[in-house]
Amino acid sequence: MTVHAEIYAGTAGHSAWFSDDLGQTWVHPNSHSGLYLEARVWTISSHPREPDVLYAGTDMGVYRWDERTTRWTPVPSPMTDVWALVQDPDHPEVLYAGTRPAAFYRSKDAGATWEALPVPGIQQFSDINMGPTRVTQMLFDPDCHETIWATVEIGGVYRSQDRGDTWTLQDAGLVSADMHGIAIVHDAAGRKLIYATTNRGLHRSTDNGETWTFQPLDSPWQYTRAIVPRCDNDSILFLTNGNGPPGNTGRLLRSRDAGATWQQVDLPGPLNSTPWCVATHPQDPMLLFVCTNLGQLFRSNDGGENWLRLPHEFGELRTLHWRPTRYRADRPGHSITVRPPVVNA
Repeated sequence: MTVHAEIYAGTAGHSAWFSDDLGQTWVHPNSHSGLYLEARVWTISSHPREPDVLYAGTDMGVYRWDERTTRWTPVPSPMTDVWALVQDPDHPEVLYAGTRPAAFYRSKDAGATWEALPVPGIQQFSDINMGPTRVTQMLFDPDCHETIWATVEIGGVYRSQDRGDTWTLQDAGLVSADMHGIAIVHDAAGRKLIYATTNRGLHRSTDNGETWTFQPLDSPWQYTRAIVPRCDNDSILFLTNGNGPPGNTGRLLRSRDAGATWQQVDLPGPLNSTPWCVATHPQDPMLLFVCTNLGQLFRSNDGGENWLRLPHEFGELRTLHWRPTRYRADRPGHSITVRPPVVNA
């Protein structure tokens, strides 16, 4: 079986787009593909044990993409506006979803049935943004798959230590509850570090989320969005930073020492808005994609050392995702280099 890279871009109002040539060109599936062409696609999830299946969280609920039929199928659920999705790393049929207004859900049967998860104290509406709160990310802890983390905008950081059965708010020390993203890494001594991004800056926890410390950035702005470790070495992190949502400029920052220090990465040309997403995959950790909120795209083939600006620009991007897919004669794609993952190399 030949393996190829498929890239997915979720837009705010133009559905999901696919690329099988490393982002050089993009295809917008037509109206017969099963997903409304003006859908808002907030998040995308896939699992290495299910190479033909992809899930998307949209403003119309959850959809499943089948690579064999090249169609989207709506997944019936009590949810209407799904902003975060994650699959259990050990059980791909177990899905977790976060919504707007903020709530957590779980399916143990690939979306056939769903249960609302009890989250004491979660706020579904906020006076700060004059509207519903929303779940911006859900993440399984790589050190212990019993633990799941979730960030809520505007609502703080939540932790479950029993695979979602119970949740606690972990907000001690946060200077803002306007949460955007979360990442778990390890420093050179093997110490576990958790980072969380907010509208007012980066936070770090050294005690498994019990307390947080604000970590100022040497940047004109403290607004941070995505924080993503490289799959082969989690001491290398990428952080998106800019002057607001959507903003009109920003920076991609990189750390080589598990977040202790940060340096700007040179993305070619002027940026039109805040960098928003970073996409990576353990199948090829050197292949990285970055987008800005207002649709610019960049690719690195060498782990983030050098970047290429891709020709297509979207109106507004909210998520990027890539994964290896099986070769299809009618969608030839581009082959990828399979490198075995090395942790903390």
